[in-house]
Amino acid sequence: MHHTVTFSYTTAFWTWEDWELELDWAALRGVNLILAWVGYEKVLLDSLREIGMTDEEILPFFSGPAFQAWNRLGNIQGSWGGHGVSIAWIEAQFELQKKIVSRIVELGMTPVLPAFPGFVPPAIKRVRPHATVVNGSQWSGFQKKFTEVSFLNPLDETFAQLQKSVISRQTRAFGNVTHVYALDQFNEINPASGELGYLRNLSLHTWQSLKAVNPAAVWMMQGWLFYDKKDFWDPNRISAYLSGVERNDDMLILDLYSESKPQWQRTESYFGKPWIWCQLHDFGGNMGMYGQIMNITSDPIEALNKSDSLVGFGLTMEGQEGNEIVYDLLLDQAWSAKPIDTRAYFQSWVRSRYSGNFSVPNELYTAWDLLRKTVYNNTNLTTYSLTKSIFEISPDIAGLVGRVGHYPTPTSINYDPMVLNEVWSLFMNATRKEPSLWHSPAYEYDMVDITRQLMGNAFVNVYSDLISSWKSETENRTTNVTSQSERLLNLLSAIDKVLSCNENFSLTTWISSARDWGNTTETKDFFEYNARNQITLWGPTGEISDYASKAWAGLISSYYKPRWSIFVDYLGEKNQTSYNETELKAKLHGFEMSWQEQSREPGISWANSSCRGLEVVLRNVSQSWPSIFGDRA
Repeated sequence: MHHTVTFSYTTAFWTWEDWELELDWAALRGVNLILAWVGYEKVLLDSLREIGMTDEEILPFFSGPAFQAWNRLGNIQGSWGGHGVSIAWIEAQFELQKKIVSRIVELGMTPVLPAFPGFVPPAIKRVRPHATVVNGSQWSGFQKKFTEVSFLNPLDETFAQLQKSVISRQTRAFGNVTHVYALDQFNEINPASGELGYLRNLSLHTWQSLKAVNPAAVWMMQGWLFYDKKDFWDPNRISAYLSGVERNDDMLILDLYSESKPQWQRTESYFGKPWIWCQLHDFGGNMGMYGQIMNITSDPIEALNKSDSLVGFGLTMEGQEGNEIVYDLLLDQAWSAKPIDTRAYFQSWVRSRYSGNFSVPNELYTAWDLLRKTVYNNTNLTTYSLTKSIFEISPDIAGLVGRVGHYPTPTSINYDPMVLNEVWSLFMNATRKEPSLWHSPAYEYDMVDITRQLMGNAFVNVYSDLISSWKSETENRTTNVTSQSERLLNLLSAIDKVLSCNENFSLTTWISSARDWGNTTETKDFFEYNARNQITLWGPTGEISDYASKAWAGLISSYYKPRWSIFVDYLGEKNQTSYNETELKAKLHGFEMSWQEQSREPGISWANSSCRGLEVVLRNVSQSWPSIFGDRA
């Protein structure tokens, strides 16, 4: 369970209390193998110190908490927006990892610990001048100083030395708790050569370095590279790279995106290597309601019947943000030899989720069955991952609605949006039969989430009406553009108000968690910048802008709404002839950059200030927006 990047998108600023809940959640669902990346920087720091490198040479290599996953994967190096991570933070993370690993073992699960993949600070050449080091490929438009990470060739003797140090230090700290190690060398970057012998030698010496330290070692790798860089990784190159691990049982491959883009068929079940069928589902911690319940119940069983080397099922979502039903479903499917009956499963799940000192109202069963047949049953695989609302995307006059694919993030709605109106009404009616539902954390969360999705879907129509009026040449064009611009901004405020009623949909929660990890004003500000940047520009100048966007109270009011305000003001000033996309983008980018540097003092909150109780807010919002909710409140 877990994806390497989950440790930045979701858990970057988690405390021990957060991890306790997560590990309990996993254990209760039968997870027996779980990725444990926290604190890797301490292990690598000490290993590099051991060969003579200084802290001044090592620390600038590390990336901030919200981006450390891609530093570990060899995509980026260093930090922007501040001084970078401190020794104190590195030490604190390692202490947290000790608790995490201990609890994983206590709960009967096996931790997957990080091995040394080969990524090193460029200054390693000072202490190992003859080491074979190559620069990795450029990644996602980042400036050279933040990418082209130095890769130490596994054939170099220093590689084996560092591998021994990294694994041995973890064994001394945590005990002999695992033989499974995470190691990914080419995540979204290509090897220096595609020559088959070169690829085999890389993996052969990597494998040998693991076995030299732990004879029982199993190398676990993500199979994402074979999909993401499929033009490079043809079957011959995949076979060559995997063949370097000469004993099949010494490797475990995560077929990372099995529900949408499986690779096990084209690789002949990874040429005999054990592999796990995984549900990726969520990119960047995005928050749309989405699922492929048919694929995650029938496809794993088909794979089980066709592949002799399939050994398990797993969750590899980039971010863990809602949609719990589809994660529960796959983990339960792992215990069934035939596809689960989703209708019966949803009924049982609803009963467990809401049961208290009352019987669950029939309206909730009906609502979730509607969601089962529509929102959570996408079979249109032109959209093959969770979708987001267009208000989270930088405004434009075109290109926002109905996007498909993986990136830019899809926005298409693959069900009749009116279904959510009926679901929302059923949820509201359930409280008339059982008013105590308003005090149920699960009901409150789901009600906020459904309302968010319903209003986010409706934003498409409001936006489309605005663009149509702006493009029209009628005499009341200006009046219509003005009124529809106001309507669009008011809708964003209404969504923000609903989200402010639950801390799980709050920018404050994310920012406060980040600041709490700092022990000085400087480090607090750096962590806040890190947190802000990831969910907005994702890079010093917007290299992957809006990829990890969130539908959060506070983020809408302080970032999305001002951005849309700039957009509608610009439309009010321009017609189709005078419209200049470059000029507009410059205005938007200026605001986006300035937002990165803002800071909120502890205690000042974006959330809950406008929430007078979820029930009251929902009734007021629904009455103010009859075009969205109808007469349903």
